Amino acid sequence: MKLSEALSERSDIAKRIDRLYDRLVNNAKVQEGENPAEDPEALIAELNGLTERMTELVTRINLTNAATVSDGETVTALIARRDCMTKKINILRGFLDEASSTVSRGMRSEIKIKSTVNVREYQKLLDELSKELRTLDVRLQGLNFTTELL
Repeated sequence: MKLSEALSERSDIAKRIDRLYDRLVNNAKVQEGENPAEDPEALIAELNGLTERMTELVTRINLTNAATVSDGETVTALIARRDCMTKKINILRGFLDEASSTVSRGMRSEIKIKSTVNVREYQKLLDELSKELRTLDVRLQGLNFTTELL
């Protein structure tokens, strides 16, 4: 099995677990004398099976990511870099959106609001980081499709 297949299955199982939660909550209580729409015991048994499979997949994915090296870096390190870069980009994007928004003044005597940074310079940095993130993501996707799951 390729790493990409395991990642896809993990995503599918996570969605199924989320749906199971909703189904369990919907069948947690019934009016006296009524039956639930679904058997909670069967749903819990399904949940147990899915969480066991998820545990196995996550373990194998993590072991594979830690053991797979590309250009001197493990996939785990690449993922950590991608996640941190994504967070940084999102924060900078929000900051620049706020810094570049204009505040209109009704009269010249009103307080003038100005940006605290050179928005153009930071936008250029944001564009460079976004390009680097896309390149890193393509690299990770390629590894996912070529790496065998341990």
